[in-house]
Amino acid sequence: MSETNIPEEVLETPSDVETKESEVKEAKELNLADKTLAELSEMFRSLKESADSMLRSKEAESIKSAFYKLLGKLKGDNPEVTNSLSNPFEAVEENFKAVYADYKKERAEYNREQEARREENLLAKKAIIEELKALVEKDEDASASFPAFRELQNRWREAGPVPVNAYRDINDTYQFYVEKFYDMVKISRDLRDLDFQKNLEAKEQFCEAAEKLAENENVVNAFHELQKLHEQWKEFGPVAKEKRDEIWNRFKAATAVINKRYQAHFERQKEEQLANLAAKQELCEKVEEIAAKEITSSSEWNEMSRKIQEIQGEWRKIGFATRKENQRIYDRFRAACDAFYSHKRDYYNKFKDSMNTNLDLKMAIIEKAEALKSSTEWKKATDQFIELQKQWKEIGAVPRKKSEQIWKRFRAACDEFFAERDKNAKPENDFYGNLKAKKKLIEDIQAFVPTEDEAANAEALRVFNERWQAIGHVPFKEKDAINDAFRSALKEKFPQAQGARRPQGGRGPKGPRTEKDILLEKYRQLQQDVTTYENNIGFFAASKNSEPLIKQMQERIDQAKAELKELEQKIREAEEGAE
Repeated sequence: MSETNIPEEVLETPSDVETKESEVKEAKELNLADKTLAELSEMFRSLKESADSMLRSKEAESIKSAFYKLLGKLKGDNPEVTNSLSNPFEAVEENFKAVYADYKKERAEYNREQEARREENLLAKKAIIEELKALVEKDEDASASFPAFRELQNRWREAGPVPVNAYRDINDTYQFYVEKFYDMVKISRDLRDLDFQKNLEAKEQFCEAAEKLAENENVVNAFHELQKLHEQWKEFGPVAKEKRDEIWNRFKAATAVINKRYQAHFERQKEEQLANLAAKQELCEKVEEIAAKEITSSSEWNEMSRKIQEIQGEWRKIGFATRKENQRIYDRFRAACDAFYSHKRDYYNKFKDSMNTNLDLKMAIIEKAEALKSSTEWKKATDQFIELQKQWKEIGAVPRKKSEQIWKRFRAACDEFFAERDKNAKPENDFYGNLKAKKKLIEDIQAFVPTEDEAANAEALRVFNERWQAIGHVPFKEKDAINDAFRSALKEKFPQAQGARRPQGGRGPKGPRTEKDILLEKYRQLQQDVTTYENNIGFFAASKNSEPLIKQMQERIDQAKAELKELEQKIREAEEGAE
C-alpha cells in the first residue's frame, strides 16, 4: 500500500474529529451541573478574556446552555418573580447577555477572518499545484527542476489550512503530482537519495512521536495529537522504495494502538452513560410515584418535599446520560418535579383560602361579641358568649398575621362583658359565692374514698356531677381553672368512669358513660388535635425562622399518634370486655 493512501480506519477526516470533539465537550458539561449563576457568568467572562477564547467556542456554548437551564429552573421554582423589582436574577442575566453578545460578535469576526484566510490558502495551494504540474510536465535537467520542486514543497507547508470541503481533493491532487514528479522527472540519483533520506528521518520522528503518544494516559489528547501527526506526514514526500512499507507499517501500528485505546475509551464512556441513564430513570420513577400520591396534610407535604430535594441531590451527582437520551430523561425528571410542586402549590392555595374563610367566620363572631358586650341580660348574654366561645374554638386556623390581632379583639369583648356582669351580680347569682361552693365540692370529691362496690361509686359520681351543675356561674376569669380542678379531682377518684369530662354549663349529666364511650371521645379529640397540628405546620412552613415551631408541632403530632395507637388497643379490649 502506498504511504500516501492512508486508509479511512487509520486516519479520520476533519468531520470525524469534529464529531468526537463534540462528544468530549458534552462530557465536559458534567462539570457545570453544580455551578451557580454567578459562577457560570464568571467562567464565561474568564473564557472570553483568555488568549485562546476563539478556539473554545464549544466550551462557551456549554457554559451558556448551563446558565440558561439553571436560570429557567430558578425562575420556575420562584413563580413570584414577575418584574425587575422582584427579580433577583435580572442583574446577573443582563450582565451575562452583554458579555455573551460581545463574545458572539468577536467570534463572528474571527470566523470571517479564518474563512477568508482558508479561501486565500486554497487559492495559494491551487497555484502551487499548477506550478507543480507545469514542473512535472517540463522536460529538463533534474538538477534545475529539483530546487524549484523543493521551493514548491516549502511554500505548500507554509500555506496553512484550507476549507474543510476542499481539504481531501486539494491534498490528493498535490500528492498525485508530488509522486508523479518523483516518478517522471529524471532526477539525479544523488539528489533523489538525499531527499528520500531526509523524508525517512522526518517520518521516523513521526513514528517515535506516535509510539510515545500510545503510552499517553490521556487517550483523547493522544488521539488529537495523532491527527496532527498524520497531517504532517502527508506533507513529506516518499522514502526509498525498499523502506516505504517498513516505515508506513511502523507508523500504522502506533496509529492502530492509539485508535484502539480511543475507541475503548468511548465504549467505556458509553457504558457509564447507560448506567447513568438507568439510575436517572429510577429517580424519575420515584419522583413520579411521589407526585401521584394523594397528600392530605402539611406534615406529609413537608416530608415529601424533603424526599424530592434528596432525590434532586442524587440526580446532580449522576453523570451525563447517553447523547440520544440525556435531554429526554432530564425533561421527564423536570416534568415530574414540576407536577409535584404544582400539586403542592394547589394544596396550599386551597389551605390559604380555607384560612381566609376561617378569618371571615371569626370576624363574624367578633362582631356578634362586640354587639353583645353591652347587654345587661346577664343570663342570656352569658349563654350566648359561651356559645360564641365554643364556635370560635371549632373554627380552624386563620392567617398568622391576623391570628393574634383578632384573638385579642374577641377576648377584649368577652372580658368587658364578664367584668361588667361580675360587678352587677345579684345575690341570687353570686359568682364568687358559686366559686367558693365549687371549691368546697372539689374538696368533698378529694375526700371521697371509693369502695369495692362499683354501683355505689357510679352513684357517687352522678351525685357529684349533679351538685356541680346545680351551682351557678363563677367569675369568668376563674372559669377555666375551676373546671380543670373539677375534672382532675373526678379523674383521680373515678379513673374507670372518666367522670372528669369538661363540664357543660346548664346541663346535667345523663348518667355514667361506658369506658368505650370515654375512650372513643378521647380518640376523636386526638384526631382533631393531629389535624390542627398538621395544618399549623403547613402554615408555619410558609414563614421564615419557623423551624422551632415546626419541630414543636411535629413532636406533638408524633406524641398524639402514639396515644392514638394505644387508644385503639384499649378500645378493642373494651369491646371484648363488653361481650
